[in-house]
Amino acid sequence: MDSGFAIDERTRLTSTNQFELLLFRLGAAPGSEVGEVFGINVFKVREILSMPAITPIAASSPYVLGAANIRGQVMPVIDLPRLMGCEPATGLNILLVTEFARSTQGFALESVDEIVRLEWSQVLTADVTMGNRVTSIARLENDPESTKLVQVVDVEQVLRDVFPAQHGAVVAEDVGEPAMIPPGAKVLAADDSGFARELIGQSLKALGVEYTMAKTGLEAWKQLDAIATSAERDGVRAKDRIALVLTDLEMPEMDGFTLTRKIKADPRTVDIPVVIHSSLTGTANEAHVKNAGASGYVAKFAAGDLAGAIRSALAGKPIYA
Repeated sequence: MDSGFAIDERTRLTSTNQFELLLFRLGAAPGSEVGEVFGINVFKVREILSMPAITPIAASSPYVLGAANIRGQVMPVIDLPRLMGCEPATGLNILLVTEFARSTQGFALESVDEIVRLEWSQVLTADVTMGNRVTSIARLENDPESTKLVQVVDVEQVLRDVFPAQHGAVVAEDVGEPAMIPPGAKVLAADDSGFARELIGQSLKALGVEYTMAKTGLEAWKQLDAIATSAERDGVRAKDRIALVLTDLEMPEMDGFTLTRKIKADPRTVDIPVVIHSSLTGTANEAHVKNAGASGYVAKFAAGDLAGAIRSALAGKPIYA
């Protein structure tokens, strides 16, 4: 796989609440002979290569095999099977080069299977007992009874676990001046990554903003729908209670594009600004964000940029950073 990705075609999937998932294998869990199947959104994948030469890095994380030089760009190579607790039967044969959250890195894999096109409704939030490095479970068949399941890797949590020094807690100095928000109002934030929710919560707290969290777009919409109904009954606008919605793009059950369109299509919530906060960057996504009606689009994760986007959206000034 290379730069020949049909980016425009895949971006258009967002208008139908669909996405494409690259399936790969890391080996089997200790004591098991069954190779587990994992997935990552195709938008995060730059290319797939046979495993190149790896140069060890002194004093690096135990989960880093070393560095690889891919056409002049040196990047860390993460031992994903070891991190996920799997044992490859045939070795680390594949390098998956990924670009997301303002960084480029390689993931060592045992093998790659295929790319599948799914509805976000086929993706369910993972139970906490499955570990915090799996953000969701995807059904490969659009059937609630399907037993063909894939674990979707929480790549943001992976980067935090491998490079903890680069992902410290957010403090007031990182976000700048407090955000101006109406008394009694909150921010509704939606993200399926536990690590992302933690950083978002820290950022909003540092901004002096009250907030409520959701793990999926559907959960966020249900919260907002209930708040809008209550506000209408009390003779006020939903915006008086939810001043802004901050949403990820990739989420189980309902993605951020669909959530944004639902907010902007409902007369009760149309005036609530929406900021999309995603590790999926690029001009194609930005165009779809604008078409969906969002006020801002900011790449994960830089607390200062996020804070600036929130302040601008609350002030009615669109921003795309």
